[in-house]
Amino acid sequence: MQDLAAKGWTISAIARKLRLSRPTVRRFAHAEVVEDLLTKATGRSDLLTAYLPYLIQRFNDGCTDAARLTREIRAQGYRGSPQTVRRYLHPLRSSAAEAQAPSTAPTVREVTRWITSHPDRLSSDDQAKLADLRARSPRLDATADYVAAFAQMMTTLTGTAENLHAWMAAVDADDLPGLHSFTHGIRRDLDAVVNGLTLPYSSGAVEGNVTRVKALKRSRYGRAKFDLLRKIILCAH
Repeated sequence: MQDLAAKGWTISAIARKLRLSRPTVRRFAHAEVVEDLLTKATGRSDLLTAYLPYLIQRFNDGCTDAARLTREIRAQGYRGSPQTVRRYLHPLRSSAAEAQAPSTAPTVREVTRWITSHPDRLSSDDQAKLADLRARSPRLDATADYVAAFAQMMTTLTGTAENLHAWMAAVDADDLPGLHSFTHGIRRDLDAVVNGLTLPYSSGAVEGNVTRVKALKRSRYGRAKFDLLRKIILCAH
């Protein structure tokens, strides 16, 4: 595929020539090292991810039988298909270099938790991973700074109209579409947001009572018209 691509063949022409799908041709034609292909293969099934270090080690030890390796990882709890194992091992067989287990990228949920948590509440490992991500991505680094600044206003009740406007202006001037939608939402209800970021009051007690009333109503299985529900609520105090 790469030879044909180097000669100027298009992806579609290579796909027709080799009778393969265009996504497959594109992936192999654009791959620079075998790890590029392994990353794509592992993305097809999260079931295999936990067993990749074992598979790589066994493959490097000389065991290349997909059926045998499937039986071995099934004994460890693997629930995927043998075809997934075969697809993962296939590019390894064509590589002369020793296979390396791909590093596991953090999930969106993990990165979100790292950014929105107070630094003192993160483990040293999480702090190191976040610092590495911020060093790799200027946009993520800027996002983390804006989130920290907003959290500072929220926890210290210093989100005055002046401070909030300055924060939103800085966000809007940066290339961060996700935060732009957040600032648009703030502007639609600016007075309420400023009150929430400056006053020591909270609707938590009200929300808690609403949740309690709903729970009591649901527990009546439809027998909760107003007069009966009123008595239930009064008796529950």
